[in-house]
Amino acid sequence: MKILVSAGPTREHLDPVRFLSNPSSGAMGIAVAQAALGRGWGVYLVLGPTHLEPPEGVELRRVVSTQQMYEAVWEVLEGEGVDAVVMAAAPCDFRPEVVLDQKRKKGEEVWEIRLVRTPDILESLGRWQRRPVLCGFALETEDVLGYARGKLRRKNLDMIVANTPSSFGSEEVSAHLLLADGREEEWRGVSKGELGVRILDLLEDLVRGR
Repeated sequence: MKILVSAGPTREHLDPVRFLSNPSSGAMGIAVAQAALGRGWGVYLVLGPTHLEPPEGVELRRVVSTQQMYEAVWEVLEGEGVDAVVMAAAPCDFRPEVVLDQKRKKGEEVWEIRLVRTPDILESLGRWQRRPVLCGFALETEDVLGYARGKLRRKNLDMIVANTPSSFGSEEVSAHLLLADGREEEWRGVSKGELGVRILDLLEDLVRGR
């Protein structure tokens, strides 16, 4: 079996030295990739900027922006073909409409920045007629399960992992695993490695059930 995993944040630059981003370390996606390698799966890892090293044995594509992540994901899907996709990355949903060529200097009290949407990678995958088994993530600050269930349906996913910002930078994580067939599991205070193994268990069943 072959799997594509995205991990880490993306960065959307305002100028050559400033950018929009988030605290994602990429640890969850790397844990999924490591679990897949342990089962002998072929693993493609699309990795945003992070201090963590990817596991040996993955086919690695490093990216910075959400647009680059979008392009790398589709390059793998259309060129290699995979059985499952786990979009564990935390790509920026917005980017500056204008990126300055030079560092912006002090001098004005207000810097107004207009933001525009970045590509919705997960949504594009859900619309693909030849899509593999698809797992997304929903990180929410309120009504976590409600938003995750809506995202599961709206983006045509097979599974979604719902959690909160407390997972950023944490060794342990609490999350809900929701499947399109109505099954739901709750995992509290487990390592990202343990959660990665459970995600792979479910994905493996879904791939074999196709």
